[in-house]
Amino acid sequence: MQEKYPTQVYSEIGDLEGVIIHSPGPEVENMTPQNAERALYSDILNLSVATKEFNQLKGVLEKVTKTFEVKELLGDVLKNEKVKESLLDKVCQHESAECIKPYLMSLEEKELARQLIEGVVMHKKTLTSFLSKERYAVRPLHNFFYTRDASISVYDNVFIGKMSSPVRLRESLIMEAIFDFHTSFSTKTISPLNDNKTDHSKIAIEGGDILVARHDILLVGIGPRTTPQGVDYILEQLKEKNEHQHIIVQELPSTPESFIHLDMVFTLLDMDKCMIYEPVIMKMNKFQTVHIYAEGGKVKSIREMENIPAALRHLGMDLEPVLCGGGNDSWFQEREQWHSGANFFAVGPGKVIGYARNSNTVEELSNRGMEVIKASDVIKGRVNLSDYQKYVVTIDGNELPRGGGGARCMTMPVRRKHVIW
Repeated sequence: MQEKYPTQVYSEIGDLEGVIIHSPGPEVENMTPQNAERALYSDILNLSVATKEFNQLKGVLEKVTKTFEVKELLGDVLKNEKVKESLLDKVCQHESAECIKPYLMSLEEKELARQLIEGVVMHKKTLTSFLSKERYAVRPLHNFFYTRDASISVYDNVFIGKMSSPVRLRESLIMEAIFDFHTSFSTKTISPLNDNKTDHSKIAIEGGDILVARHDILLVGIGPRTTPQGVDYILEQLKEKNEHQHIIVQELPSTPESFIHLDMVFTLLDMDKCMIYEPVIMKMNKFQTVHIYAEGGKVKSIREMENIPAALRHLGMDLEPVLCGGGNDSWFQEREQWHSGANFFAVGPGKVIGYARNSNTVEELSNRGMEVIKASDVIKGRVNLSDYQKYVVTIDGNELPRGGGGARCMTMPVRRKHVIW
């Protein structure tokens, strides 16, 4: 009998029991310098190098938890003809590709899953298509290996991301189909796009901006990818979930692009530690930190706080900030943040994964008692992670960071053990 994974994410650091990833494929390279910006990239990744680096992350995760691949999950749900037709209706309508729906319906599930991710090549059978400069009738999902954004586990529900860029909407539609219909999962999905009572024109929600600090505390970044209206929507949906709900909102700079999400400047590492990019989290006072408190589904107070650590301290979470790039040189801080130096993913309290290239950041973690372990040593069996109480596993990151994200961006947890605070 297939094991079910009910959604259970009440913290960022609880022992990981299930995670969804997407190994990058040809969709990463299916672009040109001319359309890279449209795909939200500033450059084209080398797939062979990116794959080797991603396989380190995947290999470590497979050692510690149940790991699901998006393409396999999608292929499974597409076996259901009703699900297949419903998903293709939404995709073709959004992409103005209704004319190729019969072709897509004719594909067997594995091939259809591949094309929905890697792109559907345009057949030049009409004058319009012949003259088109587009290569694809349905464009590749270049960003899908950042599985964090399109679906967000919050407590025992999954919010479906309403992406700020239409280029990424198909990712959300795919993840919604997976959570609604795959037999491995048991959850309720919540999507602004399916809420007829809500004006969702100004709502944007992406998972990189949403961190579950505690069973009653969410951290949400607002900026280029998540809007204040998105935060209001989340709060409205949680009103029946928690009697007492705190949301700490952090305004983010609109530039540079390395600040696109909250988890690029702040992540949780342990019960008493967080990783911060100090210039944004502690020093940029023009970007507000706001504490919203709701009780019984009604907002009781909204007030400005000094910063995220101060707001959490006020709520009984006294966290030691660890500085991305170290504390001695702002040049190193800026350089390492650019390469996702603050973007760590916890597989348990004090057990995190990040890029090896951010050496000053890794040294900061080492100085705080975390054993530094190479991913290759874990995968080859030279190191057993269960022998260590606190650690940082380092993966190679020469190519992957150029896509604009780190270990947290590339992982979507569906289940964690509860943390006893």
